[in-house]
Amino acid sequence: MTDAMTATGNRPDRVPLRAGSSGTARAWLESYDGRDCVVFDVEDNDVDRGALSPADSETLERAAHEALLRRIPLVGFLASSGAEIDSGIAATMGWGRVAKAVVSCSGQVPTIFCATGPAVSGPALLLGLADIAIATEDSYAFVSGPRMVTQFTGEVISNQTLGGAGQLSRRSGVAAFLVEDKQAADDLVGTLLSLLPAHADELPPRWAIHDPADRPTPELCDLLPESTLGSYDVRDVARAVADDGDLLEYKADWATNLVCAFATVVGRPVGILANQPQSLAGTLDIACSQKGARFVSFCDAFNLPLVTFVDTSGFQPGKDLEWRGIIRHGAQLAFAYARATVGRVNVTLRKSYGGAYIVMDSRHMGNDIALAWPSAEIAVMGARGAVEIVNRGASPTERAELEAAYEDRYLNPYIAAERGSVDAVIDPADTRAEVAAALELLESKRESLPRRRHDNTPL
Repeated sequence: MTDAMTATGNRPDRVPLRAGSSGTARAWLESYDGRDCVVFDVEDNDVDRGALSPADSETLERAAHEALLRRIPLVGFLASSGAEIDSGIAATMGWGRVAKAVVSCSGQVPTIFCATGPAVSGPALLLGLADIAIATEDSYAFVSGPRMVTQFTGEVISNQTLGGAGQLSRRSGVAAFLVEDKQAADDLVGTLLSLLPAHADELPPRWAIHDPADRPTPELCDLLPESTLGSYDVRDVARAVADDGDLLEYKADWATNLVCAFATVVGRPVGILANQPQSLAGTLDIACSQKGARFVSFCDAFNLPLVTFVDTSGFQPGKDLEWRGIIRHGAQLAFAYARATVGRVNVTLRKSYGGAYIVMDSRHMGNDIALAWPSAEIAVMGARGAVEIVNRGASPTERAELEAAYEDRYLNPYIAAERGSVDAVIDPADTRAEVAAALELLESKRESLPRRRHDNTPL
């Protein structure tokens, strides 16, 4: 995001927790530009590299319990080589209590953890438990280190190659954001907190924005290429709708075929998801399904409405993807959307075919308002694929005629509108105004899920 969405401000004196602890970890109450939270810091020092002693684990556990008790966010800065070896099993037991305390915060208060140095073994898994993980450029994280990798595989590998910040943000998807240093991480935490409520029963704060709700977006009229096979940057659509064009992109370097971003629309914090035609033609694969499911669940937990921009021809085909479980992982995205109770606005830009149409928050998955550009193609599949299946014996000339007829009959948004799958076909120049009006209409939406112990997300 630009400087317009950077949280700054003076902070009051810190209120320490467990100030008399013998460990090196520290925890305190603090305010980020007026947003109260509990903070803990595990420091990578020259003596023990931030190894967690039983006392340190008690400090982190207390921090998590305090955040849940006060119903305020939990922020952590981690630079730890793992459990303190000299403490034996007690250090491992302490980490287990920390993990349990962090899990108790899940879906109740936001948890944001920053890797500012090494995060090895247990501390690495804490990054995985957090709602949002931030990594600094000189940090690294892994469950099993280079020495263990060499022992079991024979491969000699460095800390950075195995689990450096670049790997965390591009390959594994652990880090939602990559920043320069600890100060940059601290600033980003402030920005994120300014977009989130303190707890799950509170609405996000409204921003003071002077960008008109009905601002026209004529630049979107010429965005789509003439060829349906052509690509464009879907972030241009998201920026046109967002206030002042500001996006805070989530996991920007991982699963780039799906864009996820925080933004505000007329001062209202929202979560935006959009298929990215510039990457894998916007098709859905395992990584982007996981990324989207996690983002949808987070936004739903903390009352951020969802705005989804659709342009995808379907799930990416391939033997490897099927063997690796795209059925399970694709179901994660469907599951997250289906159980989301926040306001949900869907805008179909171009292609929306088959199973991907359903998964990308279609009307039948329960979205509240479904909009479409005149260029939208909502169907089981594209014309060429349909003709190859239904008329596989046709000559090339006949196929061309059949494809043209299929396009005229099915590949437009008006058929879907007639059947109630689309509420309105809108001019691209009115996209911001229509999305803003939809979000305003959904401001009072309240929906409760059936009472149960918990659901069973496909993992």
